[in-house]
Amino acid sequence: MRPRIVQDDGQIGFHWATPAGAPTTLPDLVVDDEEADRLVATHLEALDDALIIAAEQFGDVLGGGRRPETDSERDDLICLHRALDGLCHEYATALELTGITADLRAGKIIGTATLFSICARQPLGLLGPAPFDGELDDPSLGVVSGFGEMRQVDPDKPWKGGRWVVRTESEQSFPLTLSMLLFDSSGVNKDAARNEHRDALSSVVTAAKAPDADPMAAACALDWLLYDWLMAHRDGPDSAEIVFPKGRDADAAVIVAAAGASVNARATFDPELLAPPIVR
Repeated sequence: MRPRIVQDDGQIGFHWATPAGAPTTLPDLVVDDEEADRLVATHLEALDDALIIAAEQFGDVLGGGRRPETDSERDDLICLHRALDGLCHEYATALELTGITADLRAGKIIGTATLFSICARQPLGLLGPAPFDGELDDPSLGVVSGFGEMRQVDPDKPWKGGRWVVRTESEQSFPLTLSMLLFDSSGVNKDAARNEHRDALSSVVTAAKAPDADPMAAACALDWLLYDWLMAHRDGPDSAEIVFPKGRDADAAVIVAAAGASVNARATFDPELLAPPIVR
C-alpha cells in the first residue's frame, strides 16, 4: 500500500496518511520513499483541487468584494490560510529534501495558494506592514516623473527586504508596485525589473535563515515581495491564477522557496501555523 491523501468532511485542505492510516506530512514521507516524485506531484494536484474549492467558497472575500461579516467567516479564513500555508510549506520542504526542482506548474499553484493566504489574512489584520510603511511621500494626482528603483530597508539587515519606489528629481520617494512598473510606466526594462524583484526575494529567503534575523521583519518582507510579484503576474485583473512570462521558468523555484520561507518565519511567532490540519 502507498501513502494516501485524506480530506475529512468539512476540512479545508487535506493531510497525508501513512499506509497504516497514521497522520503524517509530505516531508516525512519523501525521505525514505523510492517514488518521492510521485508523492510531490500528488500533493501539488491535491493542492490545486483545494484551491478550486477555496475559490468557490471564499471568492468574494478573497477578491475584496466584501469583508468577513461573522465570527464564523473569520474563523473559516483563519482555517483557510493556515491550511494553505501548511501545504505550501510541506511542498517547499519536500523539494529541499529531495532536490526536485519546482517547475512552472508548481510555481503557478504555490503562487496562487500564497496569494489566497495573503488575501485571507488581510481582512483579519494578520499581515504586517509593508517595507517603508508610513515613510514614503504621498503622490499628487496625475503623472509622476521619476526613476523606479528597488530600495532596501537596511542593507545591513537584508531580512528586512525592500520595495519598489519612485525617486523623483526633487528627491521625493513615492510608493511603486511591480505591476505599475511593468504595465503603467514607460521606458522600463521589464526583464531587468523582474530579475531585480526575483533577486530581492531570494536575498530575503537566504537572509531569513541567519541566526540574528528578525522573523517578524522577514515575514513582512517576504509577504510584501510575494504579494507584489503575484499581483503583477495574475492572468487578469479579476483572476488569482498566476502566470509566468515566456522564458521565466526559473522564477518558479524562487516563488516556491519564498512561500515556504514566509511560513517558516511566521511559525516562530504563530506555533499553530504548522499544527495538524484544522477540521471545522
